[in-house]
Amino acid sequence: MIVIDWTHFTPWSAITGGVLLGISSALFILANGRILGISGILGGLLPPKAGDAGWRLTFLLGMFAAPWLFMLVAPADFVSAPRIEANTLTTVIAGLLVGVGTRYASGCTSGHGVCGLSRLSPRSLVATLSFMGAGFGTVLIARHWL
Repeated sequence: MIVIDWTHFTPWSAITGGVLLGISSALFILANGRILGISGILGGLLPPKAGDAGWRLTFLLGMFAAPWLFMLVAPADFVSAPRIEANTLTTVIAGLLVGVGTRYASGCTSGHGVCGLSRLSPRSLVATLSFMGAGFGTVLIARHWL
């Protein structure tokens, strides 16, 4: 379970993150003609196509390096790490289920929810509703029925 520190929560971090993600997605599709879906970017490396792996690796490395670089410049008390109250097995199973769902949906939440919905894609609407419904159902079962 992720616990939100409501005493230190401000909507500005969420709004800023959403705006940055939207701008990044728009710039990515304008510059490259490609959807900014992480599963598609990662999946394009397996197997890599000639001349296509460089930008994909750079993107993924930047995605992993960004939090570390941010922590170097942010004030020490600016961000606290989320607390996940689940054991390792539960976390691994959850990750595998997300991966299976991503393959069945032909994309991930970032690709469908951010990029697909902004393009008014019916397939992305169905996928996003499925992602959200599965999340709501999981919370209902895990929190209220188990």
